[in-house]
Amino acid sequence: MLTSLLPSTQRALLRRLAVEQRENRIPSLIAGLVRDGETIWVDSRGKVGGGPSTTDTQYRIGSITKTFVAVMVMRLRDEGKLDLADKLDEHVPGTAIGNRSIGSLLSQSSGLTAEPAGEWWERTPGGSAEELLKSIDESAVRPTPHHGFHYSNVGFGVLGELVARLRGAPWHEVVQREILDPLGMKRTTTAPVAPHAEGLAVHPWADVVLSEPAEDAGAMAPAGQLWSTFDDMVRWVRFVGGDTGEVLHPATVLEMRSPGSVDDGPEWRGGYGLGLQLMRHRGRRLAGHTGSMPGFIANLWADPEDATGVIFMANTTAGVGALSTDLLDLLAEHEPRIPEAWEPSADVDMALLELTGQWYWGPSPYVLRILPDGLLDLAPSRGRGRASRFRPNADGTWTGLDGYYSGEPLRIGRDADGVPTHLDLNTFIFTRTPYAPEAPVPGGVAGWRPGQ
Repeated sequence: MLTSLLPSTQRALLRRLAVEQRENRIPSLIAGLVRDGETIWVDSRGKVGGGPSTTDTQYRIGSITKTFVAVMVMRLRDEGKLDLADKLDEHVPGTAIGNRSIGSLLSQSSGLTAEPAGEWWERTPGGSAEELLKSIDESAVRPTPHHGFHYSNVGFGVLGELVARLRGAPWHEVVQREILDPLGMKRTTTAPVAPHAEGLAVHPWADVVLSEPAEDAGAMAPAGQLWSTFDDMVRWVRFVGGDTGEVLHPATVLEMRSPGSVDDGPEWRGGYGLGLQLMRHRGRRLAGHTGSMPGFIANLWADPEDATGVIFMANTTAGVGALSTDLLDLLAEHEPRIPEAWEPSADVDMALLELTGQWYWGPSPYVLRILPDGLLDLAPSRGRGRASRFRPNADGTWTGLDGYYSGEPLRIGRDADGVPTHLDLNTFIFTRTPYAPEAPVPGGVAGWRPGQ
């Protein structure tokens, strides 16, 4: 057991883990928390092979496999080998969803069936890619609007074949070479390697277990084949949080964490980015994935804003509750993050000071600040509204990074003496006083007057 937490926090976390394992009758379970890239707590309950599970014990991680396939697709996109707007037929022709985009498959919004034709694929040997693609006929397209969320395991079987065709090698070999090896994830494999847990189902009305099969899923393997360990999943939760090494640019992972489709309901709580599940929980914006295969359940969630992550893996077909979010809640309750001490910056571009302070969009007050990383932040001075950060460009303009103005240009208007007079934010004019008459406000400014 590795921990840097207070004994009282350890006890609270261990109790929650122990309650989960006992009340849901889970043969073995390992869970842990990551903060700032380091494991701060990990513990296990139950037994694997007569002893406790360890951070090197393999479990099947199910649909967390999809995140690795998605990273490969994004690598291909970043290399210019494909575009997310490309139709599937441009790369993998011959299916009934050939007019759907690569991006829609990644974001679970293609309208493709959840499961492949034939027998229960998770418990039977898988077929070839050719057989899978041939089975995707009109009967595999669901009436759900193809721009809406509809989870599809089949879609990731197709994406695995896309990766294989564009790389000229099986998807798992590509993942090994381009993701697992560079990140040092030596215990993430397509088949179990000892020590590993056995996949088990627990009888609902008696304390007995049944062995679950662990077949090679063939063409459907990209949807849920991989096995991994807690230690390897720590590296992957760091990756999802933005610590990507040389595998992918952090900006691309940020793109993957942006909502592509929403699992709609009375309240927006979950959705899907580009190969990553998304969840909102008590103010947190979590990204990662759940995973299940017969005999196994796994969760991996990263909170990039808090640089925190949670992982659990269990060898049971069903029964795990809200363990992941409960562990995050306990950490926040018992040991919330202590902010770093504020210090004046020695690396501020003093020429930017003249841009800071109050600006007005029409009558609405905004404040422009310099952030510690040298970016500009423009946000309403009170209440809610459009807010964005901006990065500098070589020509003196700025580009929005997030929010309504993401990707939009910001230009600084100046008078003959070079003094800033207004901000031109993609045609919206911000002035130093409300509707300043000397600024180029579209429609003109006649001047303020008393009401009648």
